[in-house]
Amino acid sequence: MKTGGLSPLFWPVRMKGKVIYILDETRLPQREVYIKSRGYRQSCAAIKDMKTRAVGQVLLVMYTFLLSRMQKVNLAKVAKAINSTRPTLSFKVLTDMVLDWEKRGIPLEKSIPDFLERLKRSRMKQAFQAAGLLKDGDVILTHCNVSGLLPLIAEFARKDAKKISFYVTETRPYLQGSRLTAWELMKAGYPVTVITDNMVAYLLSLGKVTKVIVGADHLAKNGDIANKIGTYQIAVVARYFKIPFYVLCPPPSRLKSGKEIKIEIRPENELKFYRGILLAPREVKAYYPAFDVTPARLITKHIHLEV
Repeated sequence: MKTGGLSPLFWPVRMKGKVIYILDETRLPQREVYIKSRGYRQSCAAIKDMKTRAVGQVLLVMYTFLLSRMQKVNLAKVAKAINSTRPTLSFKVLTDMVLDWEKRGIPLEKSIPDFLERLKRSRMKQAFQAAGLLKDGDVILTHCNVSGLLPLIAEFARKDAKKISFYVTETRPYLQGSRLTAWELMKAGYPVTVITDNMVAYLLSLGKVTKVIVGADHLAKNGDIANKIGTYQIAVVARYFKIPFYVLCPPPSRLKSGKEIKIEIRPENELKFYRGILLAPREVKAYYPAFDVTPARLITKHIHLEV
């Protein structure tokens, strides 16, 4: 499963000395800018402001614990701050794991790097497994961004003599699809076409898509997933047109089903403004749930991350 250059989004957070460097995903594709965190409060702010997301948030959480240990900050306090940042994401699985290591006297200086190395290998294995589900000529529809996995899936497929191409939803209102996924796929040299979120049903009705692959931010024990808002409706349409719907998902949380997943409601102005430009009447109300829940019955296959 050797691979060449990985997307910058595959591993977007790194730590050098006592500084954590975070690829600012809100600045892409115009600029690749790294912001710095020198403490857990700055890390929590970066998570809340969506400077990094998906696997980047996992990396940031783990590096923040490592930095906090070096700074002799109480780790229970750090865990509480991290867990309060974004309610839909299962940070508690990570924070409980680290606190358990501390309780058992396992050095974080070893356990955290070991965990991150397993995570990296597992992400590559996950991409390899996804590529095995593809056929030559497949056209993939995706939504939001899966932190560097799609270019890696495409590379594994290419090594197996399979040519694939992509349709990417813009993924409003943050435009992670057009800003991040389209950028990293083009950077890696794969055919990609951007569409608006409301074109999905029409595109699938034309037979232009053979498979759907999305990520997941939360996996419940029964197989329900929470992912970027708009995922659920794509799953419904894919089922209607009998198109396989695959999910690259994290390990399951302790929640029994998607009904127990708390959906994060983002600030109104994130929907009304984009980079300072007002997109709607200033006084109008706006509603922005950041995620929706897709039931397990609509998912053709979960492609699990095992760490």
